[in-house]
Amino acid sequence: MQDKKNKAAIQKRLARLEGQIRGISRMVEEDRYCVDVLVQTAAVRSALKAVERLLIEDHTNHCIETAILSGDAEEQRTKFREMVALLEKARD
Repeated sequence: MQDKKNKAAIQKRLARLEGQIRGISRMVEEDRYCVDVLVQTAAVRSALKAVERLLIEDHTNHCIETAILSGDAEEQRTKFREMVALLEKARD
């Protein structure tokens, strides 16, 4: 993921997610109210989707653009198939 514009933002969000996960673990350990734990898991899912969006943006702006500019039709097809698979997974 070299020279990608969102790298710092992705790392920052992942560090925050780490903290959120540790917090959820503590909540479970402390037998906190289930709804409160579920609210936090929903927040983690939302934050992870934001990371995915940044990664997809970087993939599009760097990897796919490079394939397009290369003129290599097979590389372009490969990157296109990768993007479709990524979007399918991100949709779930």
